Amino acid sequence: MLKRLYEWMLDKAGHPQATKWLAGISFAESSFFPIPPDAMLAPMCLAKPERSWWYALVCTIASVLGSLLGYAIGYYFFKTLGIPILEFYGVTEKFDLFAQSFNEQGWIVVLLAGFTPLPFKVITIAAGSTAMPLHILIGAAIVARAARFFLVAALLRFFGPPMKQWIDNNFALATTVVGILFVGGFAAVKWLL
Repeated sequence: MLKRLYEWMLDKAGHPQATKWLAGISFAESSFFPIPPDAMLAPMCLAKPERSWWYALVCTIASVLGSLLGYAIGYYFFKTLGIPILEFYGVTEKFDLFAQSFNEQGWIVVLLAGFTPLPFKVITIAAGSTAMPLHILIGAAIVARAARFFLVAALLRFFGPPMKQWIDNNFALATTVVGILFVGGFAAVKWLL
């Protein structure tokens, strides 16, 4: 099923309304859709490098707006929608433990999940189910999602197809390391001050 969804997304990357599809998928991925918008962002940036920044901005805005849907699912519909989504991703058993300490370090978790391949929808649902202050979710989502999508767009714009191959092979490792360094920098500044 995921392979068919991925191929469908690649097909949409070449569609005349590709930017609208990119926005819709970015929105949905933040709350329930299983495949990250990077699958569309990459070929679109390669096809039209001069529009890379626009595509990254579309992904960022739509993803942050989608995080509000994920939050609403967690806040208002956790039992009816949230739990089935968590079951689909196989995280239901660990969720209770995770939710207990989520709000203590929630902004860090949102930053990491928004930037790395961690399922962002699980984090947005957790934010809603634990009633994380909405401004914290939105602020962290803006920073994390912009960093992620603009990094992908920049790499593809400046380094082209070889970078796409490298990203495909090493995306999880690269974004996790950069995300940890990014959050580590914030934690170091907070600790120093």
